[in-house]
Amino acid sequence: MTTFHLAPAVADAFPDTLVTVVVATGLRGHEPWPATAAAMEHLEQRLADGAWQPADENDPRIAAWHTVYRSFGTNPRRNRPSVDALGRRLAKKGALPRINPAVDSYNTVSVTHGLPAGAFDLDRVAGAVTIRPASGEESFTPLGEPGTVEHPRPGEIVYADDEGVLTRHWNHRDAHRTRVTEDSARVAFVLETPHATRDGDLLGTAAGELRDLLAPHTAECTVHHLDPARPDLTV
Repeated sequence: MTTFHLAPAVADAFPDTLVTVVVATGLRGHEPWPATAAAMEHLEQRLADGAWQPADENDPRIAAWHTVYRSFGTNPRRNRPSVDALGRRLAKKGALPRINPAVDSYNTVSVTHGLPAGAFDLDRVAGAVTIRPASGEESFTPLGEPGTVEHPRPGEIVYADDEGVLTRHWNHRDAHRTRVTEDSARVAFVLETPHATRDGDLLGTAAGELRDLLAPHTAECTVHHLDPARPDLTV
């Protein structure tokens, strides 16, 4: 069992926060995921046809995260929210990266709806996962850079467990230790908004689409929520 916790300092500073956690157990990452492949190709074709563009920093969904980042001292144009960076990459290259089916699924849902998404291999998580301000003493090894160690600035919002930081700048970049691979069997996928009053329904739609992509390749797939009124979740 893994517990997720929204720290009071984050709940107080960002009272309209909503975090949706989609938990997949018995994940089968080595088999074909045709629905995910089709969703990626459809989105890329819409972009190529000029029928759709990813949300950019002028969109209220992205602008809200830029405001949040600045509030804890991060320059969002230097360290962009994940969905902002992914959308910019898609707009430039015309294609999403192909990582593995589970990651491809949440990337597709994220950029489709303009909402940050990430994931943690729960079998690699140590203790509880807390969304909280950093002390500055924690360590973080970025995804894809196993030899690098960083330290967040004090006050920066992070996801952290008992061994270190899992995501810097709230949702900028995930850690290497808890990365999702084809071998990951128990995964928590996280989608979030700091503006639930406006975007809560959209977040629900995105979580449902992600669940539908994951469910054929899992033993069980469930959807949970964290917000200031429900700051604790055990999965």
